[in-house]
Amino acid sequence: MPQPLPQTLSRFSRLTVLALLLSPLTAFAQDAEAPASNEPETMKLFEMFFWSSDVLGVIIIWLLLLMSAVCIGFTLMLAFKYRRAIMLPPETYDEVEALLAERKFKDALEFTEEEESYLGKIAHAALSEASNGFSAMERGLEETGDAEAVKVLRPIEYLNVMGNISPMIGLFGTVYGMIRAFQALVSTGGNADPLELAAGISTALVTTFWGLVVAIPALTAYAILRNKIDAQCADGLLMAEDLIAPLKPSGKNKKPAGSGDRPRATPKPE
Repeated sequence: MPQPLPQTLSRFSRLTVLALLLSPLTAFAQDAEAPASNEPETMKLFEMFFWSSDVLGVIIIWLLLLMSAVCIGFTLMLAFKYRRAIMLPPETYDEVEALLAERKFKDALEFTEEEESYLGKIAHAALSEASNGFSAMERGLEETGDAEAVKVLRPIEYLNVMGNISPMIGLFGTVYGMIRAFQALVSTGGNADPLELAAGISTALVTTFWGLVVAIPALTAYAILRNKIDAQCADGLLMAEDLIAPLKPSGKNKKPAGSGDRPRATPKPE
């Protein structure tokens, strides 16, 4: 029996994080078995992008890799959770429309109360104010729509936070690597070993690289998901307004403007 997609995404995220955490151990084992002169090209690329010559640089790099894996898994989960079919299910709209057309207001109220979708919640808020008039229904619809939209958008802010923090972490590694390089120059009186200088500069560049690798996809996913949810919330309000539109007073019995009961002026005799 196939597993639900949220469980599959959660398992994928855990496996990705576990692979990232076990990669340094694999690198150490390969370094111990193979001599440096026969080091394969793939291992050189691995050290270039995933490694550093000091402990703090290694911690920064693998922290950014962990954040990258978390962002990927979290983005996939949000994209599945906030699909249009889940937020604005067409079957909910059809059911409420049919109940209201049959004048079964109580059944429509009970049906929407059990709904967990965005459309069901705002429709229930509007129908709950039916006894207070149509204007109260519209007000309840708008207020509940704004409140539910904030709840939906709140989890997406984590992508924004990680997208803004990761370049700062990379910048921290950049500053740290440059400090190491200049300290090597100072301690040797300007005759530093090129390997020591290269180690500090390598830490600075690699941490900056991975900070941007985390930030760019996270901020892109945040913008796309936010625009998508904003559009769906706006469509949900329009759909709910269409549902309660038949309950609006027609106003046929009202007198047209300017047709008061004032007596007409009688013409004066010539």
